[in-house]
Amino acid sequence: MHIKTFIYSTATFYGHFVAGEDENDIKPAVKRLNDFGVKVILDYSAEEDISEEEADKKESISYDNVAQEKDSTLSEVLGQPVVRDNSLKVFTHSKSLGDRRKGVNSARTYFYEGEAQCEKNTEIFLKCIDAISKATNGTGFAAIKLTALGRPQLLLQLSEALIRTRKYVAEVLETDTKRKYNQNILKLHVNPEQFKEKLTQKLPSEASSAIDDLVKHTTYDQNGVINLFSWGGLIDNEILLSEMLRVPCFKTGQMVPLIDSMTTEDNHIFSNTLARLNTIFQHATNTQVRVMVDAEQTYFQPAITRLTLEMMRKYNKEKAIVFNTYQCYLRRTYQELVLDMEQANRQDFYFGAKLVRGAYLDQERERAKQFGYKDPTNPTFEATTEMYHRCLVDVLMRAREYRRQQGPDAAPKTRIMVATHNEETVRFAVRKMQEMNIPPSAGILFFGQLYGMCDQVSFPLGQGGFSVYKYVPYGPVLEVMPYLSRRVEENKGILSKVKKEKRMLRKELMRRFLRGQWIYTPVGPAS
Repeated sequence: MHIKTFIYSTATFYGHFVAGEDENDIKPAVKRLNDFGVKVILDYSAEEDISEEEADKKESISYDNVAQEKDSTLSEVLGQPVVRDNSLKVFTHSKSLGDRRKGVNSARTYFYEGEAQCEKNTEIFLKCIDAISKATNGTGFAAIKLTALGRPQLLLQLSEALIRTRKYVAEVLETDTKRKYNQNILKLHVNPEQFKEKLTQKLPSEASSAIDDLVKHTTYDQNGVINLFSWGGLIDNEILLSEMLRVPCFKTGQMVPLIDSMTTEDNHIFSNTLARLNTIFQHATNTQVRVMVDAEQTYFQPAITRLTLEMMRKYNKEKAIVFNTYQCYLRRTYQELVLDMEQANRQDFYFGAKLVRGAYLDQERERAKQFGYKDPTNPTFEATTEMYHRCLVDVLMRAREYRRQQGPDAAPKTRIMVATHNEETVRFAVRKMQEMNIPPSAGILFFGQLYGMCDQVSFPLGQGGFSVYKYVPYGPVLEVMPYLSRRVEENKGILSKVKKEKRMLRKELMRRFLRGQWIYTPVGPAS
């Protein structure tokens, strides 16, 4: 046997979990999956294998220009001391937690190595989109991470600025202390006129023009959730981040930034990040390939979600091209998902979501313990499952209502990927679709599992007419070793399933023996 053929065979660990080196090598694996009615999410899984010491060094360099733990900016804006509470402690800058790979087996980590490396990552994502287009005729997905496209610490700074924005709005509206910081300004029942009146009461008379400008660029949804600032100009690179995130100071009425330490270089790097995102999603739109933005740590996620939603608003005008990811082990996931769907409904764009349990559980708990803020994760696996199912039901109910209003043939405005290996959650999703009279062909719900894992779930779903996808890694043998090492670690916890799969194999062999069906070629449903 040729050495390359052997490596790609399922007899090797590489062949079991990785489809091949490039878009040509993966075609047999893609075809084999398609024969079972299974489509693909492609992920170029080559990684740099660096030591923990090297990772700490790369991360420390990224932090050098970031302000240390403080909240002077918000204190200046509000004209009073601000306690750095639970909602802000999560954004504490720490070189001691430099290696973001610690405690994470199922997700890749990108470290900032300069703008040239970010450009290289962008090219890789574009090639992945091309590979999807050629190998699947547009039925597949690509997956990307925002931390690969710019300096991750800028995402941390933007995330903190977004929470400061919520605090600012809460102070303007004088909402209950327990709700205003921790409940994302939910259900305030505020309209633009009321918000302007409150601002006028808080600010000096000379701030009237600043008030008018701020209110003009503020949006509201039916729950009273307020979004400040004109994000469209930022996404299209017309304005700088430090110039956008500005609000009038309570004492002076002067416009003050809500984001710390944004240098000229930081603004340039962030503009480059947005340009790369636009390049990726424009190419995805041109090739009609859908792209999933992976979720990351809580201190990055507010910025990731905010930017992803703005990309949805721009590129999901005719169909769902951009998908955001929601980690259901977080206590706030349901609230965030509902708010994001409300924004999609308010601004009339297609909404795409991927539901996962989450990849950073141990890391999140350790960070919360170290910096003294409330653990943002659900306390138990059962609570996470309940959160997952609650999110899923809400999406399906909205989709059912849209089908009722627009007719069963209308293209769904909301689509969701149920990315899980948990068989009970899969059964729950199928059962809810049946209860709500949502057929598999409606194109509302997709299932997703990792390539080389959980085939006993994926293939029956595909054969049953459901939209099911495999998350398919590819890349050069030596360069995917870090990915494969994580699969080894992850599979240590699922070896108990081997006995079940052996029973299923024996049952299938007996079925074929009794029916004389020695050779069986599956035929998947039409794409």
